[in-house]
Amino acid sequence: MAAEHDAEPMTPRPDVGPVVSSAHLARSSLPALSEVEFALTMAGNAFHRWMVRCMAAAGAPGLSPLEILIVHLVHHRERPKTLADICLVLNIEDTHLVNYAIKKLVSQKLVKAGRKGKEKTVEITSAGAAICTRYGEIREALVVRAARQMGHDPADISRMAALMRTLSGAYDQAARAAAAM
Repeated sequence: MAAEHDAEPMTPRPDVGPVVSSAHLARSSLPALSEVEFALTMAGNAFHRWMVRCMAAAGAPGLSPLEILIVHLVHHRERPKTLADICLVLNIEDTHLVNYAIKKLVSQKLVKAGRKGKEKTVEITSAGAAICTRYGEIREALVVRAARQMGHDPADISRMAALMRTLSGAYDQAARAAAAM
């Protein structure tokens, strides 16, 4: 019976709609947006899982995705960042989450706290820079190589990133509007 079923040719079914997690939301004037939302959910979860596992392989196990994002951002351009800088760049409203993550990174000696006038700053340590370098090497070997083998045009990937940033702005504006309702 199974052999019979396996022998059947795969034919596309025209009645299968877009790949979404919430069909009721796809019944809108823009069903493709529901496809994007589901893809963002899947990609976001996969990316977070990747970051945690890559950072563990690089030698810093136990960090959350937010902590990993912060250590990379603090290392970016090798200059100190303020709490406001970090929250702005990562589009995070809750400064308490970022403060807690910074305290954990300081305790692990991956970043160090400083001051710029009255503002607290965060700067990468040599240990933090080394972890970021090792993470980058693992990323190059595992993710970048795989992405290049898929044959996507780098310009298409950049356009996709620009579209995602634009959509994030639309979601931010909609969140402000929803909060005002």
